[in-house]
Amino acid sequence: MAVPTPDFSRLRRVLLREGEPDRVPFFEVLVDPEIMAAVMGEALPAPGGGKAAAEVFDRLAVDFFLRQGYDYVPVWPEIPLPLSDLGRCEDTAGTGRSHRLWRDQNQGMIHDWRSFYSYPWPAGEEIDYGSLERRSLLLPEGMLMCAGWSGVFEHALWLMGHQTLALTIYDDPSLVEAVFERIGRLAVAAYTAMAGMEEVGALFHADDLGFKTSTVLSPEHLRRLVFPWHRELARVAHERGKPFILHSCGNLEAVMPDLIDEVRIDARHSYEDAILPVAEAKRRHGGRIAVLGGVDMDFICRRSEEEVRAYVRRILSACAPGGGYALGTGNSVANYVPLRNYLAMLDEGRRYGR
Repeated sequence: MAVPTPDFSRLRRVLLREGEPDRVPFFEVLVDPEIMAAVMGEALPAPGGGKAAAEVFDRLAVDFFLRQGYDYVPVWPEIPLPLSDLGRCEDTAGTGRSHRLWRDQNQGMIHDWRSFYSYPWPAGEEIDYGSLERRSLLLPEGMLMCAGWSGVFEHALWLMGHQTLALTIYDDPSLVEAVFERIGRLAVAAYTAMAGMEEVGALFHADDLGFKTSTVLSPEHLRRLVFPWHRELARVAHERGKPFILHSCGNLEAVMPDLIDEVRIDARHSYEDAILPVAEAKRRHGGRIAVLGGVDMDFICRRSEEEVRAYVRRILSACAPGGGYALGTGNSVANYVPLRNYLAMLDEGRRYGR
């Protein structure tokens, strides 16, 4: 297969809802390394390989996204916020890694003022943009980067633990505000630096705010603790002429007016059929924001290739006309997604409209 010619203006046109592009672009905030290596027929560099391994992985990522037909490569800075893990288990995915980790949802590293002050909060100067710098040198003509980080709310949840955060919002709200303040200022510093790079075409923020039936925190708490920082990140992006994308899982219908009117997101990524099918999201919100992804994770993982192809064609028929839509999964290309189904999704995207 010939290497596609990237054209970031195609994706930008979708993100800003400036009409229907020449073809439907693809969008993901994350493709697991195991998927990239399997598709490209390459081995991943060994963990702990330092700068040399990072350079190999960055080359693999740019080459993978280019050859699969994306007009950009996603990239994340490294913000050194140490997190505690509860445990690990064997990874049984088809393209698996040695193990999986999960976070303690009861108590994290910060649970009172003493642990807040003893936590090794990094300074903005400690943010590592090495991956952006390396990938910027590898980009072919027409290809840019979408840069982002996960997320102001998610890091507060991980640092405190879900249970501790929920209780401390009422028991000591000033401590929760201080945690969000520290994380938010780091995020603003990172996004300001990334927005200033010519090779960055758009910014995304990966912050899972909801679950199946509701937001994780109440809309009132999101408006007080989270959305002011999201709004600041969007402002940073827009001041440099860059679209701002929110990746967020869960049921966000109660706060979509906030995200559109107050935060001023340009696009949202991550949809699930059991919550809001992407075709319905396009109908509800497509007149005001771009709609990205939406190939349901459960469907793409469990169904046959033929079923996935038919399903993707239905999504394209509903979402692609008029523009404002990019094809992708409902969350990310995790290492348990069957390769044949992922590649079939992309193939249907290439065939659409031809």
